[in-house]
Amino acid sequence: MIQDDLPAIFRDFNPLENRMLRVIDDEGNIINKEIFPQLDDDSIIDAYKQMFYERTADEMAISYQRQGRMYTFTPNLGQEAIHIAAGMNIRKEDWLVPAFREMGILLSRGVTMKEMFLFYLGNEHGGSFKNVSKTLPIAISIGTQLHHATGIGYSIKYKKKEEAVFTFIGDGGTSEGDFSEALNFAGVWQVPVVFTIQNNQYAISVPVKSQTKSINLAVKSVAFGIPGIKVDGNDFFAMYLAYKTASEYALSGNGPMLIEAFTYRLGAHTTSDDPSKYRKKEEEEKWALVDPLLRLERYMKKMNIWNIDKDKLKEEYKQEIDAQFVSAENEKAYKIGDVFDYMYTDMPEDLMRQKDAYEQYLSWKENRK
Repeated sequence: MIQDDLPAIFRDFNPLENRMLRVIDDEGNIINKEIFPQLDDDSIIDAYKQMFYERTADEMAISYQRQGRMYTFTPNLGQEAIHIAAGMNIRKEDWLVPAFREMGILLSRGVTMKEMFLFYLGNEHGGSFKNVSKTLPIAISIGTQLHHATGIGYSIKYKKKEEAVFTFIGDGGTSEGDFSEALNFAGVWQVPVVFTIQNNQYAISVPVKSQTKSINLAVKSVAFGIPGIKVDGNDFFAMYLAYKTASEYALSGNGPMLIEAFTYRLGAHTTSDDPSKYRKKEEEEKWALVDPLLRLERYMKKMNIWNIDKDKLKEEYKQEIDAQFVSAENEKAYKIGDVFDYMYTDMPEDLMRQKDAYEQYLSWKENRK
């Protein structure tokens, strides 16, 4: 990696200097006019609506879980700018390898809320994403998805295709060996993978300061010979610019990039978590003032392009989302074979035994009624 060959923003916002890319400030004022991304008003309005849809769906998913109608859910509150900016730069030809807190990216890809509700209802079909290609299922095991992304990147390079891979992990996931292994080989092989660390500052209850002594997380790219950049994750325009630049870099055959999206998880880690046990209300209130939706709304109002009736729009979204949840709730049970039959071309004996044991359990359970 030669510094002079890097895109301008990766040179100007060197993670070794702990600089963070921002385009607008907390009040929505443009502070870096010379690098403001070329987006027309309609695209900005659409981006806000996508962020607002994700926010509404997130709130409703938490409500369904609290009503006992759905299992544990991973909230996305506060990270919408990252998701929608990424989604707007991931082409149909590209690959998406998510972790478990990328709902907005999946939605922008074409995944439906019904499919995500099925996943959190424990339905095997919730990860199939039938109408979306080149999108891997939600990965709950921390860090494993990065190996998949690097492997797909290697395949793309081997086959000489013009595709990129976008993959995501949280700040806590950077402490996993998988993180270092995946970035190491991505750098060695120079594969077209854009890695994103969603640094929401807490891995469940553990703050970043307890994860690493590095000055930031983007700087971890340096040891692997990969360009890295720290970006204000609550600034939609900064995130859009970072993803556009990284996508162009990867598609041009230059290899991988690492983006640290510095943000804040406004909600709980999951619906099984109580953040009041490990962080103060004052901290949450401070970060709520720089909510990514609020910042984009402030910008839009300053530019006189705000034309959204939020109450009306939210009601429309709620009706649509609720209809998808009810449809997921009423979905017929999946066949037991769907869990076992598609893992291998030829099912190994240990998996056969597991399938047989589970079928016997279900039969016993049914006969007890």
